[in-house]
Amino acid sequence: METLFHKPIEVSVGHGQYIRGELTIPESCEALVIFSHGSGSSRFSPRNRKVASDLHAQHFATLLMDLLTPEEDREYRNRFDVDLLAERLIRVTSFVAIEPELGSCPIGYFGASTGAASALKAAAKLGTMIEAVVSRGGRPDLAEEALVKVNAPVLLIVGSLDPDVITLNRKAFALLPGERELVIVEGASHLFEEEGKLDEVAHLAGDWFTKFLAAHPITAH
Repeated sequence: METLFHKPIEVSVGHGQYIRGELTIPESCEALVIFSHGSGSSRFSPRNRKVASDLHAQHFATLLMDLLTPEEDREYRNRFDVDLLAERLIRVTSFVAIEPELGSCPIGYFGASTGAASALKAAAKLGTMIEAVVSRGGRPDLAEEALVKVNAPVLLIVGSLDPDVITLNRKAFALLPGERELVIVEGASHLFEEEGKLDEVAHLAGDWFTKFLAAHPITAH
């Protein structure tokens, strides 16, 4: 089994407040995937941790990060403030991009549920710094006008039992200007809780990141 290097991450958001996360780097590592969680979720999300674990096995580093402080998260409206969450994601990306353990490895985003919107908005603003985006059961429609500015290849994954979100993803798909793909996972609901469905998500995400995140191997210290 491959050795994993773990490092806690703290990023200042001003006024003495910090957001926290965990950076995990496999010994043989090709790229970094930063997770943007859905509303009410966190770096402890069992679904995202499951996907992250599968990505480690495929030689990707991951950053599971809370984009809100505990105080901010207690205000329900903050969980849906896509502009705030995208700004935090940009701040986190800039911070972790200079981590010595990562070197200059390529970066991708994995956005879940509403977190997909903040990932797409951040990708639109960061341009070529973000080389691939994957959305799981996402709400890319919440990224609004930013969609037409996303140049990174985007994979939209939706469950077949989630018809409203399928419709929203199809509309977003039509607005994305670059390489993109919409995959509907048969028999999966919004959270992909059915047996084996999250495995399919991890497999699809791993293939997408393998294809579009250029391989610049890095070594954990």
